[in-house]
Amino acid sequence: MKIFVTGAPGVGKTTVVRRTIEWLAQRGLRAGGLFCPELRSGGERVGFEVVDLMTGERGVLAHVDLTDGPRVGRYRVNLGDLSRIACKAIENAVRESDLIVIDEVGPMELKSEAFQRAVLAAVEGSKPVLGIIHWRAEHRVVEAIRRRKDALIIEVTPKNRDSLSGEIAKRILNRVTGVQR
Repeated sequence: MKIFVTGAPGVGKTTVVRRTIEWLAQRGLRAGGLFCPELRSGGERVGFEVVDLMTGERGVLAHVDLTDGPRVGRYRVNLGDLSRIACKAIENAVRESDLIVIDEVGPMELKSEAFQRAVLAAVEGSKPVLGIIHWRAEHRVVEAIRRRKDALIIEVTPKNRDSLSGEIAKRILNRVTGVQR
């Protein structure tokens, strides 16, 4: 089972994923993978971090002050931290967790060939994956996810965002335990 949420910026995709992970953790499931929270300075978004869920290791995914790396909008992507932290987080989750979390499969992350390979390996594996797909992403990796028979793509909206985490968590728990809850 591969579940990816998508939706407009600020609608609550990351919140849905975080709440799902918390719900599952309370029931004994271990999540691994990564989150990419915003970096803010003076109330303004200046970049994104990359955080390994299992180890807590942090790095810079993209930042307005970087001078090297591919440009996405006003940011430059830090391919070093993306490879060193994000790819390693996914690879470790494939080996050691009950659930693989990928926040997000989007334009910044997809600048890395290593990240693309790690995502494809995760979705081709047997473990459940919970991820976020950038709402306008057009890329061969995103299309490969969308074409999978075991992939469920859910749009997060203001109407469904409060109930989605429980629904997604129950699906994942049923898949992992084989018990209907």
